[in-house]
Amino acid sequence: MKGSEGTGNSRVLIRVGDVEIDISGSQREVDAKLMDIREGEQWSTAIAKVRSARETAIAAAIEAAKKSGMPERGSAFHSLIENSTLTKKPDQVLAAIQYLRDVEGVDDSPPRVLKKLFDDSGLTAPDNLSLYLNRLSERGFISCPPGTSDKNRHAVLTPEGRAHLDRRSGA
Repeated sequence: MKGSEGTGNSRVLIRVGDVEIDISGSQREVDAKLMDIREGEQWSTAIAKVRSARETAIAAAIEAAKKSGMPERGSAFHSLIENSTLTKKPDQVLAAIQYLRDVEGVDDSPPRVLKKLFDDSGLTAPDNLSLYLNRLSERGFISCPPGTSDKNRHAVLTPEGRAHLDRRSGA
């Protein structure tokens, strides 16, 4: 999305594949048109394409991991972060948990396992992963399955966490 102001006009331009949404006018007009579009088929089509691209990237990461016995895990995770344009560390930690759970099938992922995934990918891990995990839990983005004792080891994304990650990654 691009926004421009200066002469009292605003503009939103969204391109996803062959779908283009281009709105300009006063801020009020742009907001109203965008709300209308978000309820329509064009928006749904654009969002579906973004989700499909994301799912394709995850499927490719799963396939690469299976074929190579996991040595490519760093590049697969790095590609997932890059393709999803996740630049904020909390979002990257959520993506790491999702990657470990959904791609590698890991149920036990203490901070050292998350840090190793970041290291393998060439990305800088947050200094205090436990603090990030606690804050993500407080925000309702991760939870612990019943019967697990250590939330830092067995974190799973909640529906709210998945929705947040979808919003952050443009899906």
